[in-house]
Amino acid sequence: MRRHLWPLGLAAALLCPFTVRAQAADTLNPLTLEQALELAASRSPQLSAARREIEAQAGALQQAASRPNPELAASVEDHRSATRTTTATLNFPLELGGKRAARVNAAQLAHRLAQAELADARAQVRAAATAAYFGLLAAQERVELATRSAELAASGAQAVSRRVAAGKAAPADALRAQVDQASAQLELTEAQGELTAARHALAAQWGDTEPRFAAVAGGLQAIPERAPLPELMGRLDEAPALLAARTERERRQALVDVERSKAVPDLTFSVGAKRDNEQGRTQAVVGLSIPLPLFDRNQGALLEARKRADKADDELQAARLRLRAELQTAATQLAIARTSLQTLQATVLPATQQAYDMARKGYEAGKFGFLDVIDAQRSLLQARARYLGTLANAYQAATAIDRLIGR
Repeated sequence: MRRHLWPLGLAAALLCPFTVRAQAADTLNPLTLEQALELAASRSPQLSAARREIEAQAGALQQAASRPNPELAASVEDHRSATRTTTATLNFPLELGGKRAARVNAAQLAHRLAQAELADARAQVRAAATAAYFGLLAAQERVELATRSAELAASGAQAVSRRVAAGKAAPADALRAQVDQASAQLELTEAQGELTAARHALAAQWGDTEPRFAAVAGGLQAIPERAPLPELMGRLDEAPALLAARTERERRQALVDVERSKAVPDLTFSVGAKRDNEQGRTQAVVGLSIPLPLFDRNQGALLEARKRADKADDELQAARLRLRAELQTAATQLAIARTSLQTLQATVLPATQQAYDMARKGYEAGKFGFLDVIDAQRSLLQARARYLGTLANAYQAATAIDRLIGR
């Protein structure tokens, strides 16, 4: 037995390093947006639940199309064999009032509703994964910015120390530089914590408790752009959320037809035979029965179905108004962010960078004080941080637009 197993053990030992290296390579390779969206689409519990609902509604549709089963009935009169009468009948329920057609129609609409809800869930999952992806990109950019800030503060502290040692600056400048360096280091630590949280948030989109990637690929240099608001409003009618709300309204109206059909009583046709032992003959038995709708005409269920149909109308209008307001807000936020980013790119960032370079060089030449350098450095970092935050807001607004219109 051992003689047969040792080749397998040797093969496993040889393959193990390659497997570890492959897993390490997957961890080191940056994750792209396409890969993140594919992982979210294939492993999202929300999408899996929506697909299960479609399968369940397929079963409900199959059941709605089935016809009622016949019934076999038998009765015996008199326990004495000589005078006993035995009757056996086969009863066939006959549905009237279009019950089966109404049932099938409602089940078909429920199946369509499940498909529409899957499309809506797919748009939500895609938008959530995209938002988490760009959130991680922004966190990576913040860490990079905080790292540059810490390096800038460290180099400034070294320059101040040299000037203090040379007697060209007061010792108070060195203390200020050390405080500025410590603050920059704290900002870097906070940015690294936000980066860790953003990595876990992205991994959670496809159910991973721990990220299996080191970073995400791409950058935030390009400013997102979407179609004008009137065009987006025109696409809103085909949004998955509105499609689901319209289908739900149709399904509720179909349920009204189902309850209305139940007010019509069903017939039961019976056919069988009756054996009379006393007379020694067998007789055919044919019967027809129908309930008398004297007390229960399904009035309450019909009223309930009508009110729920009215409720579905109101919910559709509310969903349309809500989506229009959300789309208006997202489009406005994107427009404001684009304007701010263009201003920051064209004016603020170049001006603050130039001011910092002039203050640093002037301080080294003894023309400016250290407070001027700190102010210029703080203005530069604030401008960069504002640009990064505004760019992140722009991507969030663009992602919200895509989610609303089902892009």
